[in-house]
Amino acid sequence: MKRPAKLTQGDEIRVIAPSRSIKILSDEGIQLAKQRLENIGFNVSFGKNTGISDLQQSSSIKQRIEDLHEAFSDQQVKAVLTVIGGFNCNELLPYINYQLLTENPKILCGYSDITALANAISAKCQLITYSGPHFSSFQMTGLQDYQTNYFIKCLMNEESYQVCPSTHWSDDLWFLDQENRVYEETEWKVYSAGETTGSLYGGNLCTLNLLQGTPYFPNITESILFIEDDELTNPETFARDLASLLQAANGIKGLLIGRFQKVSRMTEEQLYFILDKHPQLKKIPVLYDMDFGHTQPSVTLPIGGTIHVNSNMRKVEIVHF
Repeated sequence: MKRPAKLTQGDEIRVIAPSRSIKILSDEGIQLAKQRLENIGFNVSFGKNTGISDLQQSSSIKQRIEDLHEAFSDQQVKAVLTVIGGFNCNELLPYINYQLLTENPKILCGYSDITALANAISAKCQLITYSGPHFSSFQMTGLQDYQTNYFIKCLMNEESYQVCPSTHWSDDLWFLDQENRVYEETEWKVYSAGETTGSLYGGNLCTLNLLQGTPYFPNITESILFIEDDELTNPETFARDLASLLQAANGIKGLLIGRFQKVSRMTEEQLYFILDKHPQLKKIPVLYDMDFGHTQPSVTLPIGGTIHVNSNMRKVEIVHF
């Protein structure tokens, strides 16, 4: 897998909206996120169609593709950061000029619905993409240091590094009230012990599964998977989505599971009940309640990169990213 050039101080980051429009963010939130990225040392620009908002709070396929292609074509742009997630990113996949992206490799970062775009680009261009903060994620004040630290480690540094658990996490509506938040202590948990090294693929589980049977689904056999799901999931839908992904993989080397949102009703008893159905998961390292997904904070992970997992020690090392 080809690795895009790392970011350096002064680089331009282009913000685009391949899913929902930037119109769903407040003007104050946009300025706060922009200022945080500028404080790290980046110049921030915006795709010309990011502010268009239609009946489903997005823009046309043509407009979203235009912004994506312009961002990758612009030699001044060194990374592409998505505004936020949504529901329609996979609409873009047949219309992307993958040759253009292959000839102009650069960082693409986002999560949730962006899982479809990131994995498709990794599969079609043999390019590492990144599951990490959206532009909108930089509005968040509490827990921002942890998120930003791993954003910088993954996108600016060359040397391998270890991902450690956060001290605290939250599942509150932080964007409604930044001052009065509810935090809980973090604990990464072990379902099955083991140690392995492999290519990393994954993201939002229900979104990733949309790619099955299409030319945009990466080869995940013998990979390490990382999966998470959002407030729309529940134990029953997570169980069938996981079963489908494992069947598509035809054997994996490890599994990392992000924390579930509380509204999902995913208890530890339910999760074990689901995982126990798959004998292969008892023979490979499996960690859960990890710092990625729709709770905060979230690390940045390289889709198509290489990681090393020692689940018994609760250690994850990012090796090629």
